[in-house]
Order: sequence, then structure tokens, then C-alpha cells
Amino acid sequence: MAVHDKHLQDLDQAVIRFAGDSGDGMQLTGDQFTRTTALMGNDIATFPDFPAEIRAPAGTLPGVSAFQLRFSSFDIHTPGDAPDVLVAMNPAALKVHLKELKRDGILLLNTASFSALDLKKAKYDKDPRTDGSLSGYRTIEVDLEARTQEALANSPLDNRARGRCKNMYALGILYWMFHRDPAPTEKAIAQKFGKKPDLVAANLAAMRAGFAYAETTEVFQTAYRVPPAPMKPGTYRNIMGNQALCLGLVAGAQKAGLQLFLGSYPITPASDILHQLSGYKHHGVVTFQAEDEIAAVCAAIGASYSGCLGITSTSGPGIALKSEAMGLAVMAELPLIVIDVQRAGPSTGMPTKTQQADLLQVMYGRNGESPVCVLAASTPADAFEVGFEAVRIATKYMAPVVVLSDGYIANGSEPWLLPDPDALPAIPVAFAPAGEPGVKFMPYARDPATLARPWARPGTKGLVHRIGGLEKADVTGNICYEPDNHQHMVDTRAQKIANIAADLPPLQTFGPRHGDVLVLGWGSPRGAITAATLRLQQKGLQVSCAFLRHLNPLPNDLGELMKGFRRVVLPELNKGQLAMMLRSKYLVDVQSHSQVNGQPFKSHDIERHLLKVFAELGVEVSQ
Repeated sequence: MAVHDKHLQDLDQAVIRFAGDSGDGMQLTGDQFTRTTALMGNDIATFPDFPAEIRAPAGTLPGVSAFQLRFSSFDIHTPGDAPDVLVAMNPAALKVHLKELKRDGILLLNTASFSALDLKKAKYDKDPRTDGSLSGYRTIEVDLEARTQEALANSPLDNRARGRCKNMYALGILYWMFHRDPAPTEKAIAQKFGKKPDLVAANLAAMRAGFAYAETTEVFQTAYRVPPAPMKPGTYRNIMGNQALCLGLVAGAQKAGLQLFLGSYPITPASDILHQLSGYKHHGVVTFQAEDEIAAVCAAIGASYSGCLGITSTSGPGIALKSEAMGLAVMAELPLIVIDVQRAGPSTGMPTKTQQADLLQVMYGRNGESPVCVLAASTPADAFEVGFEAVRIATKYMAPVVVLSDGYIANGSEPWLLPDPDALPAIPVAFAPAGEPGVKFMPYARDPATLARPWARPGTKGLVHRIGGLEKADVTGNICYEPDNHQHMVDTRAQKIANIAADLPPLQTFGPRHGDVLVLGWGSPRGAITAATLRLQQKGLQVSCAFLRHLNPLPNDLGELMKGFRRVVLPELNKGQLAMMLRSKYLVDVQSHSQVNGQPFKSHDIERHLLKVFAELGVEVSQ
């Protein structure tokens, strides 16, 4: 199928949102458009938005699934604030997402699902196609159901199976509209449904028919082309946050010479970590799907005790269940990596929506004084480096490390430049050697620089020692209830975590290290903060931003950096948790900018807030 070359208008970027029922294949459609666009050399950022209810009734507002993709000819940081094109497969999708579509944006509307019952389920009193609701948009009405059935008239599939190919018909239309090459999708569909040739043929026929319909009908008079973005030479792949985190962990384990063990219990949005790591058996990875969260983390601790790299993955509700065992890992001083892919809470909350509200939980949500290292990934590609860094810290300091991600990072994607495996730094791990005859092994004899205790493999001759949740005497590891010893051990464990800060590089800033406003960020708001900061810098404002990967301990130069600005602003997808911590530690009036609606920040919302901050400072802003 040749890509057309007529009626083309060049754009530097475009934002497309696919929306429909979960059964309409919006995630598959968006994923295929993303893969094709990545192969064509554009910079991309995606935002899959899943319904919070697993089996919401078809055609209802809670059952709407969406996928947003932004692609460009330049470096981008977010999946876009508002779509240029909205593909709405039913009235419910239209009602949920129309308010986000840009004025004069393109609305591709599937008219097959606009019966009186469909409108009622979407809580429409009147048909929006006739009451003026769609004025101001370039609306293109296509009966995707009828067109798909027509295209597949000779298919051996039944009517229901044919109807499910309508998302591919819509994809074909979008491929024509944005000058995309359908060949990669043809290959992907053939691989995905390879054992069902009739299904392969039907999907490809539907996509080609959609492409031909857009090419021949007078409704689509213009198509758009977004040229490739300039990128650093190398091999790229489109990667999601959970995928990148898994690869970082595997790479870290390989560089440390350790077998990776994952003990996990499925939970949205962290389940893909278990799924992906289970496919790396050829790299020595062992995965264990436990019966519950407690068993999962305890199995991981047992793996670390045996000399493996113990990892457990979960979301916020699972952290609550793992907290006692995490305290055991603190007491036993074993390397353990705990992955928390945060979601909106509390309790079950909104399992498929994003939030950053577990920071205080992972920092302080254990009994006693039980500090752990806390890291945060900020983009899908950054998750690889964070996973690798977690392995380095956990093994060097013999301590638990919590990795914070969230649903936006886990399910979003971007181009990732594959690193050279040989260029990744080694992670040296030295197990305690066999003991000398007559010399008692001292399990808490510490490295003077890191305060890490030796890692003793069970069964090693001469290394018999006690381990567990009761307080141990310093050096000997004997059970000890002496007040002075407990004070010493609590202080030592805290100092060991604090020592990690000596390993951290200076904070990098986008902009000067002094000025009017510093925007701090951690986790997924990074893209929106960066985009807003760059736009304000272009207006001549003295604003810089910096991002924290290490949340405990914090970088040594953070306090000094904050003092170089008149105002510090911290956008968070919570009620200001890190802002509260920074105010307490540094006595700096960090201004919280909070959002807890289950959606990521939009860059223009942060920009508007920062303009108010500049106005409060008396700084004039040029338009």
C-alpha cells in the first residue's frame, strides 16, 4: 500500500487521542500508531488512560479508554496538553474527551454508535451532532461499523468479529491523514495474530480500506506530514516505563554478577514488571508469583539472604502490607529493592489513574526508626537508569531501596537510545570470604566508608551468624536489648543511608543556579515542568528547574541551590508531601503546587501558576 504524496501540509507536531470502550481496541490502535511513528523518526510521548473499572458497562462514561500520542520534529517533554485530533468511537468517549479537543480541532466521529440507547448510556439528553455542541470543531462523521462490514464482506469471520476490526479501519484513516507508512503495522498484526490467518487478513483489510476511504473521499482534502526529529545517532526503541525499569534491574544484576529474584503479587499498574521479568529466564532471572504481598516481599528478602538480588514490585496498597517485612530488611541490613508504581488512592482508590501520594508512606510508613533509600523515576527512559542505580546502592550499602514510579511513567512511552552494555559501569559485589579456623565471624563488622555490613552467603564455611528482626549487638550480631546498643544501631542504620549522599552528583538545572524562581520536581511531573520552564525562559523570565532522583537521602547541594532563588515552587501529584519535607529539613518556604485528580500535570497549567508567582514577586511578564 503506497503512502500518498498529494495535498500535504507540513506540521512540526501533532497530538492525537483515540477514545472508546475498552473493547474498542484503543490501546492497541494507539500502540500501533506509536510504533509506526517511532520508526519514522519522530520524537514521541504517549499517555494511555485506562478506565478505573475493569468491566464497566459498554457505552458508559466509566468504561471509556483513551490513548494520547504526541509526535514532533523537535524534542518534546510531554504527550501534549490538548489533542489536535480526537477519534471518538461512541457518545461516551465524545462526552468525556470533547472538552479537551482544541478549538478548530479535527473530530473523527464513529456514527454507528449513536442510537437513543447509546446517547442515554452516555447521559446525553440530545444528540450532540444536531444541538450545536460540535460547532467550532472540524467534525468528520464516519459509520465505522458499516464501512468495516462492507470492507470485510468476503471474510469468513462472523459479523461480531468483523465489527471488532473497526479500530483498524479508523487507524487506516489516521495513517492517511498523517502520512504514516502502514507497513510496520501490517507486520505487527501478522505477528500478533499469526495463528489466526483469517483474523490477520480481516484486520489488514480493514486498515487498508480505511486508508483508501480517506484517500478517495472528498471529506479528507488535506493530509499532514510531521518530519523526523533530529536525534543523537544510535539505535532507538520505543519503550514504556515498566519495560525500562525491568531492563535497568536486569542490567544492574548482570553488572553485579548476581541472580535476580522477583517476588511479586499482581497489582495494577505494577503487574507488567512481573510479566516482563518472567521472560528473562535465559538471563538467570527467577520470578515468583506469590499468594499475597507479604509472601512476595518475604520471599525476596529470603533471596537476598541467600546471595541473590531480591526484588519485589507493587503499588501503594501493597506497600502497606509489605511494611513490616521492609522493616525486617532494614534490621537485617540486606539489599532489597522495593518497586512502588503509584496509583491514585487511598485504599483501592482509582487503580488505573496516576498519583505521587506514596512518598511519605515509603519514607516513614514502618514501625520504629527504619530508614531506607528512596529513588524516583521521572520518565519512561529514565526508569532504566533508576533501576540500575537501585542495584548499585542496595548492594554497596547493604540496605533496602524503594523505587517510586507511577502509572503515567509505567504506561507512557518515549524513544530510548539503547546504551552500550559494555559502557555501563561495573557494580562490584564482594561476599564475605570463608572464615579462618578459630576466628568467629562478625556479621556487623562494618565498612568504615559506607557502614555496610558484610554479605554472607549461607553455607559458607565459618560464617555462622544470627539474623532476624530482633535487635543485634553491634559487630557480633548477638541478640541484644541494651539501651546504649539500640541507640547506637539505630543511629548507625540512619547514618548508613545518609552516607549515600556522598555518592550523588551535583544537581543539574535547566537554567542558571540563581534567579527569581526555582521549580523543583520529582517523578512524572518532570515533562510538564520542563516544558513550562522553557517557555517562560523564552519570555525572558529568570526561572530554572531541577529534578530530584534521590529523595532519601537528598543531594548535598539542594539546600544551597534553593537559597539562590527568591521563590521555590514544587508541583506534585499529592497534597504537598515533598514540599513539607523540604520545608522541615531546610527551613525554606517551598511553595506547593498540588494536583490529585488522577491525571498528570499539563504544562500550560504549571505555566499559568508560575506566572502568578512572578506577579506576586512584582516581575513584569512580556506577552
